[in-house]
Amino acid sequence: MEAKQIKWNYLIVLALIWGSSFILIKRGLTGLTAIQVGSLRIIFASLFLITIGFKSLFLIPRSKWKYIVLTAVCGTFLPAYLFAISQTELDSAVTAILNSLTPLNTLLIGTIAFSVGFQRRQLWGVIIGLIGSLLLVLNGAMNHPEQNYYYAILVILASLCYAINVNLIKKYLTDLSPLSITTGNFAVLFFPALFILFSSGYIEMIPIEKVQKATIYILILGIIGTGIANILFFKLIQMASPVFASSVTYLIPLVAFFWGLLDHESLSLVQFIGAFIILIGVYLSAKK
Repeated sequence: MEAKQIKWNYLIVLALIWGSSFILIKRGLTGLTAIQVGSLRIIFASLFLITIGFKSLFLIPRSKWKYIVLTAVCGTFLPAYLFAISQTELDSAVTAILNSLTPLNTLLIGTIAFSVGFQRRQLWGVIIGLIGSLLLVLNGAMNHPEQNYYYAILVILASLCYAINVNLIKKYLTDLSPLSITTGNFAVLFFPALFILFSSGYIEMIPIEKVQKATIYILILGIIGTGIANILFFKLIQMASPVFASSVTYLIPLVAFFWGLLDHESLSLVQFIGAFIILIGVYLSAKK
């Protein structure tokens, strides 16, 4: 199979997995706090990855561990909590749409911090994407006063974290296998996440039925939506450009919106327009 076809296959599979992650977070929040969702997501992914990839940890040179720690914090630790907290106030579909700013932010971070070239058309993409985001958030705040759209800032911060992560991996970790990078990330995060979980009172809540059910959703999210997905994503980063890899977020909102419809979520016409404007901006910023 041609490399180009393989890249697109990875992209589509990741879109299906990550697009479904938002509804799993929403289900997890029915019985867990946002901090517990983020912690369990990391813990389940860590246990899975260390089980299948423990030997790969010994293939990571000592000089690379500082980048493993940085990518762990930016690519997993902070976003896991930021997304969970944001979805206590925002619909899963809206969160997914705002997450589509990741390629745009990847370009910005790449230009500012990693000396990636920046074209005028891409600058227009950045501006258009920001306009679409503002339209989406402001209209959502007007039509859904029960939701706190200031939490959209957390999603944008998470997309910035992802952007930093992608650029770090492409620049410093392309010589490592995706399994080594992913297992290293979660080996670093396991004990901090475990400490946070124990501090949250989760152990006392385990006998509650809705907590058990919510935990199962996060188990699926941790193993498939985080562990397996990260291996695929890091492989995609190594095969393609950072912006192409992060362009998976173009497709994620489509999958998330489908799940949102099944869960009785809805977007206004203006929010649809805002989402479309975001995608135009992201396309322009990523187009070579």
